[in-house]
Amino acid sequence: MYVYKTSGVCSKEIRFEIEDDIIKSVEFVGGCPGNLLGIKTLVEGKKVDDVLKKFKGIPCGNRSTSCPDQFSKALELYKSKKSKQSA
Repeated sequence: MYVYKTSGVCSKEIRFEIEDDIIKSVEFVGGCPGNLLGIKTLVEGKKVDDVLKKFKGIPCGNRSTSCPDQFSKALELYKSKKSKQSA
């Protein structure tokens, strides 16, 4: 289980599991329950890179980031750590 502390959004953290570059589960702590359940439903079973590309840079209202954008940052960090481990 990976845990990412968010910044600039209502959600406080994102917990997720990845297996063979497929998102197996994701849970947002805090935030808008309906929207975050929708995100969870959309991303589970998807490839990390596909979700990262679609979610990166999405704003929320007048904020420069959003829960989907924060999840893309979490996935980038996951990929960075994974590549360092395999090097």
